[in-house]
Amino acid sequence: MMTIKYILQKEFLQIFRSKAMIPIIFLMPLFQLLILANAATYEIKNISFCVVDYDYSNNSREFVSKFYATNYFLLSGYYTSVKEAEEELKTNKSRLIIHIPKDFEKDLLLNKNTKVQFLINAENANAAGLIMNYSMSIVQAFNKQIITETVNYNTSNLQSGIYITYSNWFNNLLNYKTYMVPGILVALVTLIGLFLSGMNIVKEKETGTIEQINVSPIKKYQFIIGKLLPFWIIALIELAFGIILGIIIFNVPLIGNPLLIFLVASVYLLLILGIGLFISTITETQQQAMFIAWFIMIIFLLLGGIFTPVENMPDWAQTIDIFNPIAHFSKMIRMIMLKGSGLRDIGESLMLIGLYAIVMLFLATIRYRKKT
Repeated sequence: MMTIKYILQKEFLQIFRSKAMIPIIFLMPLFQLLILANAATYEIKNISFCVVDYDYSNNSREFVSKFYATNYFLLSGYYTSVKEAEEELKTNKSRLIIHIPKDFEKDLLLNKNTKVQFLINAENANAAGLIMNYSMSIVQAFNKQIITETVNYNTSNLQSGIYITYSNWFNNLLNYKTYMVPGILVALVTLIGLFLSGMNIVKEKETGTIEQINVSPIKKYQFIIGKLLPFWIIALIELAFGIILGIIIFNVPLIGNPLLIFLVASVYLLLILGIGLFISTITETQQQAMFIAWFIMIIFLLLGGIFTPVENMPDWAQTIDIFNPIAHFSKMIRMIMLKGSGLRDIGESLMLIGLYAIVMLFLATIRYRKKT
């Protein structure tokens, strides 16, 4: 134990000796959390739109007002022709054109069918889908208002006997930050653990101190524990600070047991540190280790369900995610924080993470050859 203690002292001295590393390890992840939690969202606001109104009636103007009365749309102007308005789409000055035909009001008042055309910039398919959904909800609300005013009785009399009510569980305000902050915490903790552990032993190789360690009486397991434990502790501290920031600044709920979060994180970090250690044993320079770690990280991150649901991915991607630690950890931390899930609910994912951790640590230990 004394040997491990001395190695830990040496590792912490090395970490805190570098003044440049301290803000990178402790401050940058917190800044990234503050920035990404606000930037990584699928909500769209301030959608610029223009109007081509061939009717020039009270109802057409009222219909347009329904759009810029919301927090989602900004009116950029009126145009006399669709062709002229299309230039706005081509130059990205507008993302939506509302084309109102002639006799729009007349057809509405005579209870005839009338049409409104939406031209949407669909370069970003997800954004175009959201714009269409927002627009259709406004059209439906306007349509009900017109029916109420013209028929002169409540629209519920026009409906069938089936009424729909709904309630949102676990995120009743539909706040996207509530969903994103736990996922971003997963990404930051993974980043810290994987990159720091991946470049640790490689740094010893580059500086030449690995030869002194190899001929020392330090046993292999003592060396590996002493190398990995500091980053395990640092990553858990980062997670604790991140959760506190998420609760205070973003009002993210913590319904489940905090100790269960750290239990899951402790097992998960053993796996990430094992991957980092394995990378460090197969590379000779920090540059090589960084590129390999980033290659693995970006694949795990994009397939991990942090930004897009795993259920929406192709079958082959969902199969890969069985071996993706980020997918399991992001799922578990969201279940604990937002749903209050217990150990029984996350048991299968936790056992998989634990099994993967044992395998990776074993491979890394076998791969590291200490010459005495």
